[in-house]
Amino acid sequence: MLRQKTIRVGLSAILCALVLRLFAAGVPGKLLARLGQPKIAAFFLSLETGRDVRFSPSIEAFSPDFMESPAAATVPPMEPSLPSFSDPEEVRIYNASGKSPDIAALLAQPLQWELRGEEPTVLILHTHTTESYTKNGETYAETASWRTADEEYNMLCIGARLKDKLAERGIVAIQDRETHDYPSYNGSYIDARGSIQAYLEAYPTIRLVLDLHRDASSGSGGQMRTAATVGGVSSAQLMVVIGGNHENYEENLSVGLKLHAMLERQHPGITRPLQIRGAKYNQDLFSGALLIEVGAAGNTRQEALTAAEALAEAIGGLAGGVLSEE
Repeated sequence: MLRQKTIRVGLSAILCALVLRLFAAGVPGKLLARLGQPKIAAFFLSLETGRDVRFSPSIEAFSPDFMESPAAATVPPMEPSLPSFSDPEEVRIYNASGKSPDIAALLAQPLQWELRGEEPTVLILHTHTTESYTKNGETYAETASWRTADEEYNMLCIGARLKDKLAERGIVAIQDRETHDYPSYNGSYIDARGSIQAYLEAYPTIRLVLDLHRDASSGSGGQMRTAATVGGVSSAQLMVVIGGNHENYEENLSVGLKLHAMLERQHPGITRPLQIRGAKYNQDLFSGALLIEVGAAGNTRQEALTAAEALAEAIGGLAGGVLSEE
């Protein structure tokens, strides 16, 4: 025990002698000066804090007056550029309205809106709520051929998919889940009209009203089936329908043309020709109202759901507005 204590005392004496010798030789001052050089000081500070610091060569690194170099300028992330449309060849039109709109001008007209945000900007409804598709192994009950009150298989499920996919893009949509065409098909547009008016009054932030339908046309080969491909998956086609029998139809047409063109840009072949018909379809209530045919009775529910996802993608592409190329 005494021997260990003697060794510790001896080592301490030797260490003290070495420290005194180093001080006498000026080593600590030289070491401090070395550590105070800008590059070395910046290196140690970077190790400690993770900051990239550059000291001014004219000021001691550890002086109370030292200044860090200003932070490197940061470039804000670029917002996606807004689309523009000027080529009428981008759209295909079937005009049965008796009107003669300037398609090129309406297509190029700027669109000033912002669909993204916390408030509802899109209203989804279904005037012909019970419309459904060709069964593909499903066993739901029909109220009539290609019609059902089952919300998992009629137009309500298509609108729900659209709403969810819009939400993924930061667009808040409201879906009217009222049944407007059952038990009575007649008067469905009148019934839906009241709902649209109530939603527009309750949510003044709405900028786009979408009435989702599915088309039907029977022939010798059975019900019509539309066909497209979205991301390598079989899809129904989409068709924008504009009611031309009211004063502000051109405002709706301007929006519909852009949506039609955006759909084709993203998924060539997804659209059928945009139709302008001599009717209203309640589109006189709002300058941003469209009727969208999501496939036809010959399509399957899954093909219609895929088309609804493509529709959400196209609306997302227009969410920030549209520029004019003029």
